Amino acid sequence: MKLLYQGKKVNIDKVQRIRPGQPGYGRKKFQVYTIVNKRIKKIMFGDPNMTIKKNNPARKKSFNARHKCKTARNKATPRYWSCLMWNK
Repeated sequence: MKLLYQGKKVNIDKVQRIRPGQPGYGRKKFQVYTIVNKRIKKIMFGDPNMTIKKNNPARKKSFNARHKCKTARNKATPRYWSCLMWNK
């Protein structure tokens, strides 16, 4: 579903990699637009200098414990989206 956010059409609840030239490039790795209280919110998350190694069970278990992924339910937080990326 595409809606307007600051004059441009954006996909809702679809994670995108931040590309060179976009705001936040170099500071965060991913961005997602979601609806919070009937408004669209942009959420940026992820370290641009690290890779996601979710295929390694020990790393995945450690990440989930460190970020408490079992309790991440709020779509308006970077923690929710980061946990979602690791547990796909």
